[in-house]
Amino acid sequence: MNKGRTVFSQIMEFISHNEFNRCVDQYGGNRRVRRLSCWDQFLAMAFAQLTYRESLRDIEVCLAANHKKLYHCGLSAPIKRSTLAEANENREWKIYRDLAQSLINVARPLYANVDLGIDLDATVYALDSTTIDLCLRLFPWAVFRRAKGAIKLHTMIEVPSSIPVFIHISHGKTHDLRALDVLVPEPGTFIVMDKGYVDFLRLYSLHLALTFFVVRSKTNLQFTRRYSRPVDKSTGLRSDQTILLTGPKSQTLYPDPLRRVSYFSEEINKHFVFLTNNFNVTALTIAQLYHKRWQIELFFKWIKQHLRIKQFFGTSINSVKTQIWISISVYVLIAILKKRLDLQQSVYTILQVLSVSLFEKKPILSLFVGLDNQSNQYYNRNQLILFDI
Repeated sequence: MNKGRTVFSQIMEFISHNEFNRCVDQYGGNRRVRRLSCWDQFLAMAFAQLTYRESLRDIEVCLAANHKKLYHCGLSAPIKRSTLAEANENREWKIYRDLAQSLINVARPLYANVDLGIDLDATVYALDSTTIDLCLRLFPWAVFRRAKGAIKLHTMIEVPSSIPVFIHISHGKTHDLRALDVLVPEPGTFIVMDKGYVDFLRLYSLHLALTFFVVRSKTNLQFTRRYSRPVDKSTGLRSDQTILLTGPKSQTLYPDPLRRVSYFSEEINKHFVFLTNNFNVTALTIAQLYHKRWQIELFFKWIKQHLRIKQFFGTSINSVKTQIWISISVYVLIAILKKRLDLQQSVYTILQVLSVSLFEKKPILSLFVGLDNQSNQYYNRNQLILFDI
């Protein structure tokens, strides 16, 4: 069935060409293009992600060394670094944003049955941001500090699957709260956030949109207690209260009651206080939901270690966003491949095997026959393994 087809071309078959062409046509990506179409650009950049290339020259040399196999990989012509650099500089980055979003829409149903580990019949998201440091001299548009540049990835993932459902790229000085201004909330879902997202005007907007939130409270919160519910302190819970805000501004920005849950973790000897607008689930469930927020921290660690989003092939904002969105596309594409082929290995293991097998002409499944998954995983299982399901 896969005779004559490289592993790389088999991976790319999981992308709908009709959907890709729709994204390209929407922004006129191939208009007046004589060499290196958007598809060739994507393949070259995806190759760089899958094989951990360091630069445009690196991409050019590695592909040139396998020039006889490029046709079987889907590339219509050899890749020149100058042409690829120009494409990254000038092609609309939104093409690859829309492509990533279409792949996310494909991946989410595949992971719909993943167990959250909590007795809760609702979709749970975790929202946070991560900073990627840049050299201010090379990236003058990425203002962060006086002598330092950076960009921020504001990201919301679906907790059970670690699939990103929302990504907003901004310069490093943008406050995390700004992500809530462009986020489209889904009624009936939970969004778990850290204390940096405590802004009662924006939280009240989520409340009016019928979206539940769980956020860690700040220590200087001004409130009055209206009602206290009994809690089982052996579980770590200390209190479960209904409160009203009494601060001069906060009581106006959020006039409705809030739920305040206090929890003590003996494992780390730390006290937590959570705020939520949900009064139906148990107080222990609220504490467990916040614990799930750690999943997004693992996501950020993973993509920084295994995707090319810390070193960029170009210095313009268009080039940077193009590379980030293509890296996210590759990440989701491997997640789709894992489910569609029913692979039991972790995404890390799959990426490692594929990185040295892209030009082989054999079925992808044959690469994983008899492979000992445990010997290929990181030793720190709790922090670096995603999609281990």
